Amino acid sequence: MLEELKEANGYVTGKIKEKDELILEMEKYAAENNVPIVTKEVAEYLKFMVDMNRSTNILEVGTAIGYSGILMAKASEKYGGKLTTIEIDEVRYKEALENFKKAGLTNVNAILGDASEEIKKLNEEFDFVFIDASKGHYREFFDDSYKLLKKDGIIFIDNIMFRGYLYKEYPKRFKTIVRKLDEFITWLYEEFGEKFVLLPFGDGIGLLKK
Repeated sequence: MLEELKEANGYVTGKIKEKDELILEMEKYAAENNVPIVTKEVAEYLKFMVDMNRSTNILEVGTAIGYSGILMAKASEKYGGKLTTIEIDEVRYKEALENFKKAGLTNVNAILGDASEEIKKLNEEFDFVFIDASKGHYREFFDDSYKLLKKDGIIFIDNIMFRGYLYKEYPKRFKTIVRKLDEFITWLYEEFGEKFVLLPFGDGIGLLKK
């Protein structure tokens, strides 16, 4: 979460009353085991966007334990939608499968593999893409998934401002990631203009409409 917005985000999340026991269980597990999942306000916005877009075919790059995947799959169920999600870590992949099962979802196709390779194997069009994986490969994930995006489809990019390191001092070990993300954002604005918007909440969100 961007430090400068912690108080505002705290106010927002304080208004959200989560009732889904599985989601609450996953949030607790993620916090205790340092598993990266979307922040609560981003989760709400993600569900809102899927619903508003009436998404029926969603691609997720970076499954983790299935938290955001469950939110999107449930939001698209009412439209007969389905989710394809890709995870490189086998342990996380297996945890996600178990969570999808607990959620009672039958509209999820979970793929174990490197998204840099797996996206290229897909032969279908998507109307919503959610990217939340290795930050150093965001441009590659975007390029590959954009080719599969339907006209008027949405790409939702999470953590694009990487802990605020794009505009403040950062540890030297993150130099390459920070440079790549900064160049990526600059390119998105130059290439897509008004079709791209950068939002400074959560850990930074990039939205693009094709």
